[in-house]
Order: sequence, then C-alpha cells, then structure tokens
Amino acid sequence: MTQPQQSADLAALRVKIDALDQQLLTLLNQRARVAEEVGEIKRREGSPFFRPDRVAQVIDKIQDANQGPLLNQHVAAIWREIMSACLALETPQRVAVLGPQGTFCEQAAIEFFGSAANLIYCANFDEVFHATAAGTAQFGVVGMENSTEGVVARSLDLFLRSPVHVVGEVSLLVRHNLLRQTNSLDDIQVVMAHPQALAQCQNWLTQHLPHAERRAVSSNAEGARLAATDPTWAAIASERAASQFGLHIVSHAIQDEAYNRTRFAVISLPQTMAMPPASGRDCTSIVVSVPNRPGAVHDLLVPLKQHGVSMTRFESRPAKSGQWEYYFYIDIAGHPSQPAVAAALEELQRLCAYYKVLGAYPVSE
Repeated sequence: MTQPQQSADLAALRVKIDALDQQLLTLLNQRARVAEEVGEIKRREGSPFFRPDRVAQVIDKIQDANQGPLLNQHVAAIWREIMSACLALETPQRVAVLGPQGTFCEQAAIEFFGSAANLIYCANFDEVFHATAAGTAQFGVVGMENSTEGVVARSLDLFLRSPVHVVGEVSLLVRHNLLRQTNSLDDIQVVMAHPQALAQCQNWLTQHLPHAERRAVSSNAEGARLAATDPTWAAIASERAASQFGLHIVSHAIQDEAYNRTRFAVISLPQTMAMPPASGRDCTSIVVSVPNRPGAVHDLLVPLKQHGVSMTRFESRPAKSGQWEYYFYIDIAGHPSQPAVAAALEELQRLCAYYKVLGAYPVSE
C-alpha cells in the first residue's frame, strides 16, 4: 500500500470516528436531560440523589451486554464517569478527602464517585470525619487498612466517637514513587511521606537512601508539595502528585511489597445515606468491647461459628481508659438483612459491654 493511499484510508477512518463522536455526544446529552428530570423527581420526593447500589446495577448490566472489543473494566470506568457527570447535574456530591490534591485518598474518591464529585481537601482524617459529621461534606473517604502495614489506627479510633457509618469501600492498588525536583538520587537529605508510606518503603529507603532523614507528614501529597520547595528534599507519592507539583519520578514503585493495596472506607451520616441494601457480596463492620473476664473474647466468636458466619477481620485497639481495656473491630462476611447474620449479631450484642455497627456495604472487587 502506498503512503498516499495509507493517508487517505486513515483520513476516512478519522472522519468516521468524528461522526461517531458527534452521535455519542448527542446521546450523552439526551441521557443528561433525562437525569435532570430524575433529579427533579428525587428533589420533590426527598429521595437520595446518590445511590451506589444503583450505580453498580447499571454498570453490571452494561458489562453483561458488552461484546467488545472494549474490556469490561474500561466499560465500567467510562460508565462511572458518565453517571458522575449526570449526577452532578442533579446535585453535586461533596466528598471530604485527605489533601492536598494528588493523594491516594483523592484517587479512591474519584474511583468511587467519579471525577465530577466536588472534593473537599482536609489536612488529616480527623478533619474528614468532622466535615462529614457536620454536613460540610455529604461523604468522606478515609484509609482503613493496608495489605502491608495493617490498619490505619487513627481511622478506627475516630469511628468510636463519630456518628458516621460506612456505606462503601474502595480497594486501591498503591504504587509508591520517589519524587523530587531533579531526576537523580544524589544529595537527597530528607524523604517525606505519610507514616504508612514510609513504613511500606522502608527496605528500599534503607538500601538506596540510608543516610536520608525520613520525615513523616500529614499525607503523601503534602510531602510532594514540600519537596517542590527544596531541591534536597524528596517525597514518596503517586504519579498524580508528581504531575500536580511538577516533580520528576526518580524511582517507580519503590514499595517493599509489589502487591500493595490500601482499603478506603466511604463514610456518611445515616440521614444522608442509609445502610445500602444487600448486594450478595457484602461486609458488615462492628466495634465491640467485652467485660474484662476470662474467656470473654473467645465467647464473641461462638455466635459467628454457630450460625455459620465468617469473620474476615479482627483488630484490637486500646480503650485509653487506663484499665487495660480494649475495643475489638470485627468484619464479617454478609449483610444484617440475612437471617444467619442477624441472628449471630443479636447473640453477639448480648455478650458486649459496648456494641456499634459501623456499617454494612458491598465489598470492593
């Protein structure tokens, strides 16, 4: 095929793509106008605008109908953005996240709500909880646990005195990168990141930057922002943060574990969003304390075993009472609307000095 013929064929295909783009735009705007009508009905009826179960249902239906060549994961990402943009016409969703821009928490929020959400950047998870509980934000996103370093203790503690509950989760593959002003490992005096990120990269730092100070900051993106102010400073953060603050990615994926995931919880007040209905792949999170007597913790597990309910996580945190008392955070597989789960929770509650359901929500894939 000659070069002129190749160019003519390519030009014809581009004309075809342009025409399809115009058709897509027309259809998307038709969908948006219907979404505006839905918003008016919801406003009159006082119905919730954002329903993650509805989003999941739509995406599942579209994926079932997909016959390629687009991959299902890409179809899901496209439709999540379409629905996010349409929802913004009904009412923008205010979502509190750990800031500044470029955090993994921000990335988790976008993955759950889409990029049309109105993100409110907070200095720490305390502020995320406060903004959500006070109504400044309708939702919040907070880190819960990491596959390498375990739970985010501060988030667990904040649930004890906050009225919010968990309505969803995002499991994010986290790749840490070393960022700085110049594309070199030479003369780095300080490496800044969130304490969890520093811990997740400690082996790499020991091997490659043994003499650099490791300085904990409020978020990885905050470390990137600071690294942009001093050529001897570096940060551990995302590619998104590198782009946000104009930094070089000196080393990619420096986390000690290649399969490094962080689980984020989506929180809201119950009056903003009630407990999501059962989806068939749910997690119920509770926090309890038991009287300080022999066998009390063992007794907590008996109702779960008797009713065939699986426990997927068990964490303890000190009650800070000075009496060596503890709160226990438990995740179980299933939803309280299921008879076996309901029966197990009812029996378990009778054994507890303190009992609180933190939420029941679909498990992130």
